[in-house]
Amino acid sequence: VQLQASGGGLVQPGGSLRLSCAASGSISSINVMGWYRQAPGKQRELVATIAAGGSTNYADSVKGRFTISRDNAKNTVYLQMSSLKLEDTAVYYCYVDMARHGGSWSGPHWGQGTQVTVSS
Repeated sequence: VQLQASGGGLVQPGGSLRLSCAASGSISSINVMGWYRQAPGKQRELVATIAAGGSTNYADSVKGRFTISRDNAKNTVYLQMSSLKLEDTAVYYCYVDMARHGGSWSGPHWGQGTQVTVSS
């Protein structure tokens, strides 16, 4: 299972970005998909997750500003980030807890990370 993230970049405070992460590898089903982030000098932290059925979970710091969604047919998870703040600057990692491929389940799986920089 490989996860390919894209969509990071430089944005001004108050701006928006959309991250995408596609999972590949003959996958037939994915349980939970999500995003974590790690700022310099800090531990990796949960941003948001979404289950196969659509239920979501958000960190308090991003509630009301970020929206997670997924396309199960494309094995892709998205993170729409709005009203970005300086403190949102971090490397964002996409995440899959368990994926079914070739008749078996495996996980967790992590993407390579995409940099989001919020700066004026």
